[in-house]
Amino acid sequence: MKKFAYIGCLGFVGVITTEFGVIGILPQIADHYQITIDKAGILLSAFALVIALTGPFMTLLMSGFDRKKVMLAAISIFLITAIVSSFSPPFWLLILVRLLPAFLQPVYIATALSVAVSQGNQDNKNELMSIVFSGVAIAMVTTVPLATYLASLFSWEYSFVVQAVVSTVAFLGIYFVLPLMPVREKKSHGSQLKILSQPTFIISTAMNFFMISAWFSTYSYFADYLNKAKYMDNTKVSYMLFLFGLIGLLANWIAGKMLNKSVTKTTAFFLSGTIIIPILLHFSGGNTMATLIVIGIWGFLYAPSFLNASTYMISSVPKSLEFANSLATSFGNLGVTLGTTAGGWIIATRGVGYTPWLTVIFGTLAFMMMGWRSYLERDCTLNECRTKSHPDIV
Repeated sequence: MKKFAYIGCLGFVGVITTEFGVIGILPQIADHYQITIDKAGILLSAFALVIALTGPFMTLLMSGFDRKKVMLAAISIFLITAIVSSFSPPFWLLILVRLLPAFLQPVYIATALSVAVSQGNQDNKNELMSIVFSGVAIAMVTTVPLATYLASLFSWEYSFVVQAVVSTVAFLGIYFVLPLMPVREKKSHGSQLKILSQPTFIISTAMNFFMISAWFSTYSYFADYLNKAKYMDNTKVSYMLFLFGLIGLLANWIAGKMLNKSVTKTTAFFLSGTIIIPILLHFSGGNTMATLIVIGIWGFLYAPSFLNASTYMISSVPKSLEFANSLATSFGNLGVTLGTTAGGWIIATRGVGYTPWLTVIFGTLAFMMMGWRSYLERDCTLNECRTKSHPDIV
């Protein structure tokens, strides 16, 4: 039933609003606490680093619990974080309270995907996953730009009020719609860890890492980039975020359909944005209309990145969906950390206008990983390919 996928999507909106809602208000936070923009970026990079370091372990630890209770526990922590953050605590406390939900974020995502896929069949698995992942695009078109807009009208604390409201709605949706879902057959930790010995899975993980690093080396500083490189005020930035998310919503739906036909070609198509977008941003200069068009293309090619990364990794180990997805979430967020940190360093040393070229470097590395995996799969024997790969990757 698609109903379960939509509930997972609703919770995903709350998760993404909390993690990425700060992107549009980093300049205001930096001003409030009188710190540099790269230090304010710690709010994003530290969150992502906790996910990267603890995600797989937390997923394994929680794999035997009732799935509904796991999702409720995760959303509850996100709600508490939003409430505390809205009171503008000291910066060290703001960082600390943002780290708490990071421990359960990959658990929520892996569980929501497992719940959605368990109600479907093999033919529409990727489509159900795309529904859950559309929560990313929905957040980008609704709650994230709304939070940025309210922050530009009033103060940055209102962004966290939006996050609290969204988390509350998600909690109620999960509580009243999902039935109790105890795990009938718990897989042993050893059987799940076996995927770490498969070369194609390891290479797919590296591709995910570099792809997300590519996007977030610039996207993490979206507001600051548009402020200083494209001369837009905070209200215009909120409009750009709205456009970014609106286009991304369509992209996620299209990507779900495309992934059902070919995982590799779809991933490569959207990954091409890491090369194309920086070039277009460079040539758009200070022209607002040209920049608007580029941001629309950017939103389209960026939006399905987490869906593509997870599907690409899972396609090499299709029988280990939950653990493989937790690793996808972990290494994706490690990519967020690297991209944000590298972007912050470039801003501090060269200026925000140079961050898109980091996207090109990391994007090229991601394409190299895809080429390496394809080479290994072509080189293996027919029987090995059948056991190690998913049939729709070519």
